[in-house]
Amino acid sequence: MIPESYIQELLHRVDVVDLIDGYVPLKKAGANFAACCPFHSEKSPSFTVSPTKQFYHCFGCGAHGSAISFLMEYSGLGFIDAIKELSGRVGLQVPEDEGRRAHDGPKVTALTEVMARAAKYYYEQLKNSEKAIAYLKGRGVSGEIAQKFGIGYAPDGWQNLGAAFNDYTIAELQVAGLVIKNEQGRLYDRFRDRVMFPIMNQKGEVIAFGGRVMGEGEPKYLNSPETPLFEKGREVFGLPQARAALREKDTAIVVEGYMDVVALAQHGVGNAVATLGTATTATHVQKLLRQVDRIVYCFDGDNAGRKAAWRALENSLEALPEQKSIGFVFLPDGEDPDSFVRSQGTEAFERMITQATPLSDFLLRELATHCDLTSAEGKAKLVAEAKPLLGRLQTPLLRLQLVKRLAEASGFSQAEVERLCDLRPIARPAPARAPRQAPSLLRPLLRLVLQKPELAQRLPLESLPKNTAEARAVRHLCATILAAGDPPPAYATLLERLRGNEDEAIFREAAADLMQQPFADEDIDAEFDGAIERLAESDHKRAFAILQEKIQKLGVAGLSSEEKQQYLQVLGTRGKAS
Repeated sequence: MIPESYIQELLHRVDVVDLIDGYVPLKKAGANFAACCPFHSEKSPSFTVSPTKQFYHCFGCGAHGSAISFLMEYSGLGFIDAIKELSGRVGLQVPEDEGRRAHDGPKVTALTEVMARAAKYYYEQLKNSEKAIAYLKGRGVSGEIAQKFGIGYAPDGWQNLGAAFNDYTIAELQVAGLVIKNEQGRLYDRFRDRVMFPIMNQKGEVIAFGGRVMGEGEPKYLNSPETPLFEKGREVFGLPQARAALREKDTAIVVEGYMDVVALAQHGVGNAVATLGTATTATHVQKLLRQVDRIVYCFDGDNAGRKAAWRALENSLEALPEQKSIGFVFLPDGEDPDSFVRSQGTEAFERMITQATPLSDFLLRELATHCDLTSAEGKAKLVAEAKPLLGRLQTPLLRLQLVKRLAEASGFSQAEVERLCDLRPIARPAPARAPRQAPSLLRPLLRLVLQKPELAQRLPLESLPKNTAEARAVRHLCATILAAGDPPPAYATLLERLRGNEDEAIFREAAADLMQQPFADEDIDAEFDGAIERLAESDHKRAFAILQEKIQKLGVAGLSSEEKQQYLQVLGTRGKAS
């Protein structure tokens, strides 16, 4: 668990304008900076970055957040990885458990340095290998694309990496999977006489390698083993290189091999990635769907390709959120993406991706191939085989469509399919109630406290309405500020502490208003006092209306002594006001 005090210090040191400008060129726009939004396509800039509040907001798509959330959304990093990335930029050490830090910290750093040095060595060796250069040229790979992917060559021989490291016996070489020790204790290179493809994490650091033979030999692809840096079920090949194209196309094409990714990039299809010698996992799907709205699996049309696609489908069901989609493309016999794009061209390939078979169609077709739909037994089997798949699907609308189509194919009614598959409603959090009372009074207060958190101490929370989303948001904001102590947190820190709150959308809207129309520093206290006065008046009006309604029903005698006193006080207040 990373302490909130550390996150506050980190956000204080990071300049969100400098950070975002490194990815998206910003232009000065009044007190703020602006650019075309990196999270959706637009022609005129609606993406705004505030240097004073240290947050960004897009008035087109609503993207909003701090330096941490920008890295998470733009680079697809998890929260912890985003914290580590920012910490490295400003030279801070992320606080961890002392025992773990002593055990793991130096090891990971050392392994990263070892992998970077090995990648440089392999890349330099490619220039000296006519055989490897001829192989890549034969596959249509240009020098520019080879450089983009950092492609290299591991020479034939047993201890060639000794030329890149002063000490060939260091433990890190074995832990990183570059060097193997046999039963006799002899050390030798894992990768020999192979074209080398560096596998990079989302930060662009080399964490593993894939080596491909250039002629006959098994295995055709040899991957690094799993290490403290590398877990194949979490990583994909080509993600850093594909990032710009993924944002542009909003589609990730998942293929089977490194050369497929490279060949597609060579032909202008830059949004392809590959899994690493393993079936597509739910983690792969989640990672990609954080960056795009659509995944298309592109596999060979043979038996092996269809089996791989089915495993990908099974592992995608639980990870598929609403408003995202998954499709499947199967290539003609004897073709892979590399050969297809070279023989048929980029346009034909991209047309196939556009027309990919939707997940629902592929699922039903594959199930139907195992069932005789002309018989009662076959129809029953169809529903039985669909049952575990429907249960894993977390998207209510897609599940409903599949249930309807299963009912049509099987002859059961929709209700019968739902009962037979034991489908319970998918729990979804209830949407926050729209504010109904005095939004014009509470929204300025929310903006004032966001701009000057010290005001939270002066806000009379008891005078807020009881059952409105905006009142709840004001209470939560004040509680968060007061819990942080003195000095109160800056807005970027508040943003992180409010991440995932049920009223996050209200905070976002208020912050967007504040970005367009901030209060003048010299006027803010007077504006706050005025807002409190108007809130008190509104409170009196509400109280008076409730008492008036009770008097109309029960008469004055129906009021308690306390209510009578309150009624007289409100009357007195109204008299003074008039």
